[in-house]
This record gives sequence, C-alpha cells and structure tokens, in this order.
Amino acid sequence: MRDVLDQLEGWWKNGDSVALATVVGTYSSAPRQPGASMLVGPGGEAVGSVSGGCVEGAVYELGQQVLADGRPILQRYGVSDDDAFAVGLTCGGIIDIFVEKVDRASFEQLGAVADAVRSGSPVAVATVVAGPAERLGKRLVIWPDRSEGGTGSERLDDAVRDDARGLLDAGRNAMLHYGVDGQRRGEGLDVFVESFAPPPRMIVFGAIDFAAAVAKIGSFLGYRVTVCDARPVFATASRFPGANEVVVEWPHRYLKAEAEAGRIDGRTALCVLTHDPKFDVPLLEVALRLPEVGYIGAMGSRRTHEDRIARLREAGVTDEEIARMSSPIGLDLGARTPEETAVSIAAEMIALHWGGKGTRLAEREGPIHATD
Repeated sequence: MRDVLDQLEGWWKNGDSVALATVVGTYSSAPRQPGASMLVGPGGEAVGSVSGGCVEGAVYELGQQVLADGRPILQRYGVSDDDAFAVGLTCGGIIDIFVEKVDRASFEQLGAVADAVRSGSPVAVATVVAGPAERLGKRLVIWPDRSEGGTGSERLDDAVRDDARGLLDAGRNAMLHYGVDGQRRGEGLDVFVESFAPPPRMIVFGAIDFAAAVAKIGSFLGYRVTVCDARPVFATASRFPGANEVVVEWPHRYLKAEAEAGRIDGRTALCVLTHDPKFDVPLLEVALRLPEVGYIGAMGSRRTHEDRIARLREAGVTDEEIARMSSPIGLDLGARTPEETAVSIAAEMIALHWGGKGTRLAEREGPIHATD
C-alpha cells in the first residue's frame, strides 16, 4: 500500500470510495511481493500494480465489482491452462490478492496510517482476509504503544496485536492463521499484516569515491543511508548526494553511540570501506560484537583482509565473531569501478538476505525464486 498511499489518501479525504487490491500471499515465481497494491479509483482510474501486468485486467474487473457491491474478495491467480495470457500468471507463480472497498467508513484510521508512514513512525495494518463473511475486511491498526479498530473478537485482537508488533520490529509483511476466535493453533481465519516500518539503515564508513557509489545504490534499494568519516575535509554533503546524512566522527564512536541509542537493528547494513586499520579495526571490534545487525562488510585486498583478521584477533575478537563479517566485501562480479563495486556489494547483501547463491540463472534449473 505504501506505493499508492498518497493517491489512496487523496480520494479518501475527498470522501470517495476506492477498491484496494493487495497481494497477501505468493508462491513459486510470483512477480510481486506481499504488500504490493493496486487501486481502482472512483472514476475508473487504475493506479499501481499487483503482478507487473499479468493479471491487472482481471483484478481491475474485480475492483469494479467490489466497488459496486461492497463485498471484499480473496482471489488466487496462477497459470491458466486455457488462456494463461488472459487471466493467469505467465511466469508460473501463484499470488493471492485481497480486494476491498476503502472509504472513510471502512478505514477510519487511514489518515493516521498515512501520517505515520510519512513521518517514519512504525505502524502495522492487520486485515482479516479469509474467514466468516461478517469478519472479512475488518482491521486492526497497531502502533508500538497503542492500537485502533478491531477484528470482531477481543481474543483475536490480542493475538494479532502481539504478532503484528513482532512483524513490525522486523519490518516484515505476513499472513497469520488463527481459529475464528483467535486460537493460535486453530484454523478458519487468516489475517494479513502489512508493516510500515521506517526504512532500514545503511551506514557507510569511509568518505571515499567508492562510498558515494555505495550510498547511491543503498538509497536505490530503500535504505536510509549515512556516510561517516572522521575527516571533515572529505565528509561533506556535497560529495555524497546519495546519502541522507553525512556525519563527521570517528567511526567506532559513532557506531557505538548509535547502538546504545537503539538505532541499530537486524535490518541495518554496515559497509566498512576505510581499509585503514586505525579506522576499521576499532570499528569492527564494535560492529562484530553487536547482538543484532543485518550485514557487515569490509573492503580491502586479500593482504588487507589478512592483516585485518590478525589485528582483530589480537584485540580479542573471536573467530565466531569474525565469521559474521563479509571480507573482502561483495560478490565476485569482476567489478573494477566504484559503481561496479557498489553493485557487487548490493548483490552480496541481497543474496545473503534471500539465501541466493550468486550464480547465473541461465546455468540453473527449476524455480527462479527459492520456495519455503
């Protein structure tokens, strides 16, 4: 919903009714991830995408139907044996799409959700997408310290509230399954939770030309990017237009302060590009001992890497802690330029996050995307 939120809120503020189609489940090579959304506006407008073009026509018709009768629908799309190009996914995947009517009466909290998303405050929207007809479309909006709305069952509200806050901490969307009254081991009712967490952080240490390219690609991937260096002559905003902020501070001091302030979590990526032991060894001592961090990569040649490992061991960093570090940083793409190196670093981060192998798809067989 994030990609279409501005348009959705605009119609909502005008008192219009809109059909909101959301991907709530994917299987195999589905083209879009859960949370991808499409709107059918009050004047027949189509905004957003749920499949990159495969089933938009069919979803558009469902949206018009939902606008007319007000009844939400959970629809599954897969490969159509008769006419895959008309209503099926030509990629061979399967997606579940929930289509609902949104207006001021059905989604009273939309304005508050939009405000939270724009301000970077965490909020989750939990919607009943399968179960008894009278419960479909009911929703609970959850902030870290409060909630609004309801699913029609206090017991279910309590269970969803707890589970949604866990998903919100991790920045994940997910389908949750319960009994009709919130039984955690039950069946018969599904709730889709869409988490609007603040963007994950990428901290790039070392104000060098490679850092500018890494900051740019980090921003492209959706990270909030900070560049940190102790040298004020190099750490300037004009040199790093792709960064959200540039900080002049000793890297290890900055990281320690950010961790103590609770601003480092399991989604944070740390890219150590200084390849200077007086900067990167104290920094990595802090980084490798953090309880939660998504990625730690350090740039340097094989010789720099070996020297770095020896210095870290002398400082008391264990082999288990050192194993958390990607060094030399990046995948073997044959990169030479700062831009190519940034792509190799981003590729490694993506591969580690999703469990990819970094091999050529043309040399593999079977599904493109890993299945659970």
